[in-house]
Amino acid sequence: MFRDAMSRSRRCLAGFFFSTGVAHLTVAAEFFEAMVPPWVPGTPAVINKAAGLAEIGGAALALVPGAERPARRYLIAVLLAVYPANIQMAARPQDIRGAERVPRWLLWARLPLQFVAIAWVAQALPTDVAEPVR
Repeated sequence: MFRDAMSRSRRCLAGFFFSTGVAHLTVAAEFFEAMVPPWVPGTPAVINKAAGLAEIGGAALALVPGAERPARRYLIAVLLAVYPANIQMAARPQDIRGAERVPRWLLWARLPLQFVAIAWVAQALPTDVAEPVR
């Protein structure tokens, strides 16, 4: 019943946030740490770990029936919180190993995708859902 009651978009959203969270903590940690703007308090390693755990937590929350409203708010807040790192990558790709090979226009063009992700969260986690079946 759980799978039937939950949209494919919502499950994919949770999978996306889970996988990016795991990437923050494992294979891409160095890459994500390099994206942390220098003005953010704390070390890049700690900020990156916090972002990864926040994304994994958001993925789990997105799968809880009846938690659509807090999951929606939480994941939108996470997307907004990491946006300065995306700006940092577009503005200073030479500071991020691998980003310097990406065309500058593409780094800037990807910034609006954050708002597409916000729209996806809003679509996948509607606030007007019925109570879960017990």
